[in-house]
Amino acid sequence: MNKFCLICEGGGFKIAFSAGVLDAFLTTGYRPFKRYIGVSGGTIALSYFLSRQYRFTVNAMSFLAENDHFLNYKRTFDEKGYMDVDFIKNVATEVIPFDFDTALENLKESEIRFVATNRNNGNPTYLEPQTKTEWLDYAVASSTLPFVTKGIHRIKGKPYCDGGWSDPLPVKWAYKQGIRKILLIRTYPATYKDIQSWSDYFGSIYYRNNKGLKKIFDNSHHVYNEGLEFIANPPEDLEIIQINPEEILNSGTYSYTKSTILADYRHGVERGMFYLNQIEKGKLF
Repeated sequence: MNKFCLICEGGGFKIAFSAGVLDAFLTTGYRPFKRYIGVSGGTIALSYFLSRQYRFTVNAMSFLAENDHFLNYKRTFDEKGYMDVDFIKNVATEVIPFDFDTALENLKESEIRFVATNRNNGNPTYLEPQTKTEWLDYAVASSTLPFVTKGIHRIKGKPYCDGGWSDPLPVKWAYKQGIRKILLIRTYPATYKDIQSWSDYFGSIYYRNNKGLKKIFDNSHHVYNEGLEFIANPPEDLEIIQINPEEILNSGTYSYTKSTILADYRHGVERGMFYLNQIEKGKLF
């Protein structure tokens, strides 16, 4: 059970940083992991890493950043939301094709989970894609943001939304699964602490008659900070290493340009190479 686990935090377009870290790993052939857990946008970065497609994540993000179909403020109050999360499927299958076969082949000796939030009760669900159809379906479920995208994605009739609302840092869950060695790629500096965002505050009021959703919006920042506390004070038999940006990234969850994406990506490459150098010197794990 004690296998090396790679966890990728979400963060919208901030995952350009994660893409840089993972591309540093790809260029050096560093793939010691047997478990993978992705949250929201982190599922996309992990997907292209498992398919061994260098720069595909940042290329996909750069494409989306300049695509009028993906981002359209006229859809803000529309069913799709101003970010069309379903459009990611088109990008992954047609524009910047995701190599499903290679990714699924790599999962024969490893496991992956995508964290999504059950909209009925606000609890996290850890989805395990095992087919091409499930892979994209689960990634979209994990990345479906209330108020920003369509806000709901159904799998087998069950409603899901972004996994970052219920388990944004799934280190404690991984530990409960028997994992004792974790590399966590963050999209925030190590000193960052979460506070209730405007969207969470608005969501708590807007969904006050839905106990599951109200729970999500009331508690998400507490859940995040509880995750940080667990990381800072892990059990004695758990090893955790974080790779963080050195400061707040240039891109935000919803605010970005192609230039900010590329700057965050380059910083990720730097931090990934620094980690690998520390490994080589025997200073980590």
